[in-house]
Amino acid sequence: MVKEIQLRINLFEERIASILEKKASQQLNIAVSDISGIKVLRKSIDARKKEIIFNYKVAVYINEPLPDAPDYVFDYKDVSNAKEIHIIGFGPAGMYAALRCIELGYKPIVLERGKNVQNRRRDLRAINQFHDVNEDSNYCFGEGGAGTYSDGKLYTRSLKRGDVRRIFENLVYHGATDQILVDAHPHIGTNKLPKIIQNIRETILKYGGEVHFETRVTDFVINNNKLKAIILQNGKEMAVNSVILATGHSARDIFELLHKKEILIKAKSFAMGVRVEHPQELIDQIQYSCSGQRDELLPAAAYSLVHQVNNRGVYSFCMCPGGFIVPAATANGEVVVNGMSPSRRNNKFANSGIVVEINVDKDLPKYEHFGALKGLEFQKDLEKLAFNAGGKSQVAPAQRLTDFVEGRLSLSLNESSYQPGLNSAPMHSLLPKLIGSRLRKGFAAFGRKMHGYYTQEANIIGVESRTSSPVNIPRNEDLEHPQIEGLFPCGEGGGYAGGIISAAMDGERCAEAAIAKYKR
Repeated sequence: MVKEIQLRINLFEERIASILEKKASQQLNIAVSDISGIKVLRKSIDARKKEIIFNYKVAVYINEPLPDAPDYVFDYKDVSNAKEIHIIGFGPAGMYAALRCIELGYKPIVLERGKNVQNRRRDLRAINQFHDVNEDSNYCFGEGGAGTYSDGKLYTRSLKRGDVRRIFENLVYHGATDQILVDAHPHIGTNKLPKIIQNIRETILKYGGEVHFETRVTDFVINNNKLKAIILQNGKEMAVNSVILATGHSARDIFELLHKKEILIKAKSFAMGVRVEHPQELIDQIQYSCSGQRDELLPAAAYSLVHQVNNRGVYSFCMCPGGFIVPAATANGEVVVNGMSPSRRNNKFANSGIVVEINVDKDLPKYEHFGALKGLEFQKDLEKLAFNAGGKSQVAPAQRLTDFVEGRLSLSLNESSYQPGLNSAPMHSLLPKLIGSRLRKGFAAFGRKMHGYYTQEANIIGVESRTSSPVNIPRNEDLEHPQIEGLFPCGEGGGYAGGIISAAMDGERCAEAAIAKYKR
């Protein structure tokens, strides 16, 4: 017999060996000896009150053994000589599209503009130490996409878009810890993701797929509204039948190419702002109601904040406990910041994007002449502003949080995890009013919600501008572009995902759609 129950464990009890068995036996009114084993299905922390509680959802196996077999089996086939599906981009959407193609008996041909995970590291070092941005290999482009050397958070609200558990199980199949199947807010960590992504690539190659790095697509050959071929950077023309376009939210050259060729795209609302960095110990004290260091059983504390200011949302985005701020520019002449956390989340800083909703239909009248690219052009201008304010390198403009809200230049800045360095700048007057004024009111409101959050110990660092794509590439109910036959816009770049898991699910759906078209 198997029974699923909820258990509440306090910090003291969490230290007791076999506490789950003892609690389960009491709740079910059975002997501990009748329990063959317990499988943890979900674990979360409730820190809303002073007594911190670990909430467990568990399956209790009563007088029967725990199953050995995994819940999911991935049936990869030899596709060496199978029909081909071309996939542009090797981030989460592209990777999972390729894996799904192999399961369904089709050969994925993956074209990735960036480098593999190992060679990418050299280019990240060049950004951080020498402020030199390789436009094809950086924190956004390369094997695994933006998530590889960014953070690896796996939380998603996209529960209706596909089988979330299947995505997680596939990560475990490729080397992730099975703890991600349990945690309410799972996280792999930027130090562990590269190996998992390498394993995914090796699976694709093992079963006959192809992955081509440093292979940028520069043009599409279209005949009678049918995609016939793609042109590569080296001039090579590659005939295609179905193409999954999974280039990510920062592939501006692809958006510009589509626009130039009069292939339908649309401006999409998105969000921009800054990244705020606090001492992690301060966030722990606020969230766990503790003084000094948090209990060793507790993870680095996170937070989620939202506030409405003048009919626009101001909210936290990609919060990184125990993490670092990194330079996420994809071209020289711009400054973009993002956050990452190692698996142990043991750095002394906590950072988060704090961003403002941008309604492209109402907020950007001066950019209307750019048409579908108006949000992208506004994004570019903000990143150029940050580049100039930082000193025309990857040094980022920054301000103490209290100085930003109260409208004064910071005479000094707090220590930061941002390796290229910070330059004190009047962000309160530099940022466009539609962003800056709302951020200032939002931060003040956050300080009232989290006592201690609004402090001179925090820096705000600019700019956080790549939260999602400013462009939508339309598709019909079959996930195909409504104008170009054989083109399947996918993932974050198309405007259909907002993180690793939702992008992976969309990649699988697009693979299934492209194959379904092949069969028609």
